[in-house]
Amino acid sequence: MNDVAAALGRLGELAIEVPSWAYGNSGTRFRVFGTPGTPRTVQEKLADAAKVHELTGLAPTVALHIPWDKVDDYAALKDYAVGLGVGLGTINSNTFQDDEYKFGSLTSSNEAVRRRAIDHHLECIRIMDATGSKDLKIWLADGTNYPGQDDMRGRQDRLAESLQEIYAALGAEQRLVLEYKFFEPAFYHTDVPDWGTSYAQTLALGEKAFVCLDTGHHAPGTNIEFIVMQLLRLGKLGSFDFNSRFYADDDLIVGAADPFQLFRIMHEVIRGGGFGKDSGVALMLDQCHNLEEKIPGQIRSVLNVQEMTARALLIDTAVLDEAQRAGDVLAANGIFNDAFYTDVRPALAGWRESRGLPADPIAAYKASGYQKQINEDRAGGQQAGWGA
Repeated sequence: MNDVAAALGRLGELAIEVPSWAYGNSGTRFRVFGTPGTPRTVQEKLADAAKVHELTGLAPTVALHIPWDKVDDYAALKDYAVGLGVGLGTINSNTFQDDEYKFGSLTSSNEAVRRRAIDHHLECIRIMDATGSKDLKIWLADGTNYPGQDDMRGRQDRLAESLQEIYAALGAEQRLVLEYKFFEPAFYHTDVPDWGTSYAQTLALGEKAFVCLDTGHHAPGTNIEFIVMQLLRLGKLGSFDFNSRFYADDDLIVGAADPFQLFRIMHEVIRGGGFGKDSGVALMLDQCHNLEEKIPGQIRSVLNVQEMTARALLIDTAVLDEAQRAGDVLAANGIFNDAFYTDVRPALAGWRESRGLPADPIAAYKASGYQKQINEDRAGGQQAGWGA
C-alpha cells in the first residue's frame, strides 16, 4: 500500500462545490421546518457557504438555483462572493414548481409551456455570462403517473428539440449537464430516469453536453461505481451531486448510508481521470435535509468526501493490477479492503493543520460563535427555504 503521506499529497486537488439551497430551511415531503439563523437572502447563504470553506478549505465555489437565488445584479453578487472568499459555480434551473409545468416542461406537448421552460434556461445562461459560471445543470421532474397518459417517445423527441435550442445558446466555455432520477415525482415513467437516457440525449447534443450523476438517484442495490466508470470511459461524466439515501428519498449527508460505496466511487473517479481541477468532472454536494444543522451538515459532508478520497488514494494500483491479471480474487479484494479500513483521520487532521486549517472543523465551528451570531443577526424577515 502506498504511503499515507504520498496519498495526502494529492488531496490539495480536491474541490467540492456546495449548493446555496443547503443553507435554507428544508424538510420531508410533508413539512419544511424553520430554524434560527437561517439565511433570508442569497448573500446570507453565500456567507454560510464561505464559513464552510474557511474551516475546511474544500468548498471554494457555491452553486446557485434560479429563481430561488435571483438578484438584480449578478456581477455585483459575484463580487460579493469573491469578497467572502468563494466563487459562484453551477447555475441550476427550475421547471418543477410552477403550475404550468404540471404535465411537463421541456417535454410538454403544450408549445407555450415548452417555450416558457426553454426561455427560463436561456435566462440561466445569461446569468452564467454575468457570474462566469461554467455549468448549466438541468434536472427535470417531467414524467407521467399512468400508462397511456402521454406518448413517451413524443416526450423524448420534444426533450431533444428543447435541449438543442438551449445547447445552441451556450458560450464557448460553457457546458450543459443533464441530471437523471429513476423516479419522483412521476410514478409511471420519468423522462430522464437513468444514465443511459441522459447519455443518449447529451451525446446527440455535442461535446459541451454531459451527464450529472446524483449518488442518491438510483434504485437500491445499483452499482453506482460501474456507472461512474462507464461515463468516464465514454467521456461524458460532467459532474456529481453527492448525497446519501436509504429508501426512496435522497439528500442525506454524504456517505451516511454506505461509506464503502463512496470509497468505491472515488476509486473509479481517480482511476478514470475524473479527479483534479483539470479533469472536467465537477464535484458538488446536493445534501440538505430537515434534521441536521445546515452548516455543520455541509462540513460533515465535504469531510466525508475528503476522507473517502484519501482512502481511495491509498489503493496500490500496481499491486492491484497484478492481482487482477493473476486472477487472485482474494488478494485483489483484500487490497481494496486494506485501503478502506485504513484510519486516515489523524493524518487528515495533521494535513489540515499544516495548511492553516483547524484539525477538527466541526469543533472549530461550534467554538467560533458564528451560529450564535447569525441567530441574533437574522431574527425577523422571510427565511429562505426549499422552494423559496
